[in-house]
Amino acid sequence: MIQLVAFLGNYGREYEKTRHNTAWQFAEKLPFYSKLNFSSKFQGQIANLDYEQFVNFAQSAYPDLSKSGEIKIPAKAPKKIYFLKPETYMNLSGQSIGEVCQFYKIKPEEVLVVHDELEMKPGFFSLKWSGGLAGHNGLRSTKAVLNTADFWRLRFGIGKPANVDIADYVLSNFSKDDAILMDIVYEKAGFLLAKILLSSDPNRLLSEWGKVNVN
Repeated sequence: MIQLVAFLGNYGREYEKTRHNTAWQFAEKLPFYSKLNFSSKFQGQIANLDYEQFVNFAQSAYPDLSKSGEIKIPAKAPKKIYFLKPETYMNLSGQSIGEVCQFYKIKPEEVLVVHDELEMKPGFFSLKWSGGLAGHNGLRSTKAVLNTADFWRLRFGIGKPANVDIADYVLSNFSKDDAILMDIVYEKAGFLLAKILLSSDPNRLLSEWGKVNVN
């Protein structure tokens, strides 16, 4: 089961609304975000919830989960779920993730990395297990520190326009229309995150949530 959710982004007010900070924007839209008491540690900001607390928040925020019978505590549920925002800047994200995993003895397969994805257009999000890194430096750093690519990813499409410098693009703000679209994506992806954290085997979610288009 997932024990650590790591939201990749860049620290600093100037980066808050950029495409590269999609994961942090998503985190702040989560219905239980205000319940997370972040503190500075492990080269980032970290918070945790008792698993039973999370179940209660999920039940309140997502009534459809209750209807489907998914609101329950699996036998192998962790005592706590950790939420991390690395402050190493994107390219060194793995350093922060690695410190948390080492301290709390979290295995790579118990890690969910939330990040922006150039290879998908805005309006798409995706659950993925392991695989390629698609040139994402935050993922590359995470793989290097964990010594494996076998961790979970929750990806948010930001698009990859032609004839535009990629570094400038990912560090630019969303257009007004895309910002509105992303809010819809974040709401639906929040539901998926709840399902992931409630699941004893996220693999079963891949067929339905491997790639979702909210348009």
